[in-house]
Amino acid sequence: MWTMIDILLGVLSVIAALCLIFALIYLLVLIRPCAKKPKKNTLLCDYAHRGLHGKEIPENSLAAFALACEKGYGIELDVQLSRDGTVMVFHDATLSRMTGKEKKLCELNAEELQTLSLAGTAEKIPTFAEVLSLVNGRVPLLVELKGEDFDTSLCEKTAALLSAYGGDFCIESFNPLLIRDMKKYLPDAFYGILYTNVCREKKKNSLLNIALTLMATNILARPDFIAYDQRERHSFPVKLTTKFYRAPKFVWTVRTEEMLAAAHQNGECVIFEKNEF
Repeated sequence: MWTMIDILLGVLSVIAALCLIFALIYLLVLIRPCAKKPKKNTLLCDYAHRGLHGKEIPENSLAAFALACEKGYGIELDVQLSRDGTVMVFHDATLSRMTGKEKKLCELNAEELQTLSLAGTAEKIPTFAEVLSLVNGRVPLLVELKGEDFDTSLCEKTAALLSAYGGDFCIESFNPLLIRDMKKYLPDAFYGILYTNVCREKKKNSLLNIALTLMATNILARPDFIAYDQRERHSFPVKLTTKFYRAPKFVWTVRTEEMLAAAHQNGECVIFEKNEF
C-alpha cells in the first residue's frame, strides 16, 4: 500500500525528470546557435556605432558614415520602414530625440522624413539605398533590423537592397522573427542575435521577456554570432553560446580605450563610439 512518503517521492521524481528534460531541451535545442563562421573574415572587425558621430556629426547620418569610411572602420547602422515602405536608416521608433518631431518614423513617408534635420544640423535621415551608395563596399556593414512585433515586412525590402549591393555586410536584430524571415531572402548571409537582459531592461518578467533573456528564442533565429551588451559578458546564455557552442562574439557599446583593449583581449568584435568626432 502506498504511503504519503511514497507518493511524495514519486511526485518529486516526476518533477525532477521533467526539469531534466526541459533543461536538456533548453541546452541542446532552444538556445543552440548555428554558430557558423562568416565566409569573409573581414566581417569579424570593429564597427562604428551608428557611424562615427559626435559634435556636429549626428548618428546614423551620411556624414557619420562617410567619416567611418574615411577612417576605415566598419559601420553599424539601424534600418526600419517609413509609412510608404522605404527602408530608412534611423535608430529610434520615435523621431523626437533626433529631430524634435513628435511622431513615429513609420507615420511619415520617406519624402517627409528627409525634410527633417538630424540634431539641428544640415544632415537628414538617409534612406538605406543612399547609405549603400555612399559606402559602396569600402568598409563592412553591420545592419540592425529594427522592430519588436510580428511584422517582418522590413526583411524583404532590406534584402532586395542588399542583394544588389556589392560590399560585405552582416545582419543582426533583437527580434528573432526578423532574423528567421531574413534568411528566406539571404540564406548565405552572416546573422547575429542582439542580446541583453530583457527582463531587467523592460522591468517586466513576462514569458516572452524571460525567453529572450534566456536566449531560448535562438530556436527561431539560429544565429551565427552573438552580439551582447558588455554587462552580460559573463551571463550564462552568453557563456553557453560563445564558449560551449563557439559562436563568434560581438560586444556593444564600447566607449573607452580600456574597454576596447579588454574586448580585443577577449576575442570580441567591438561595436564602439568615439567621442572625439
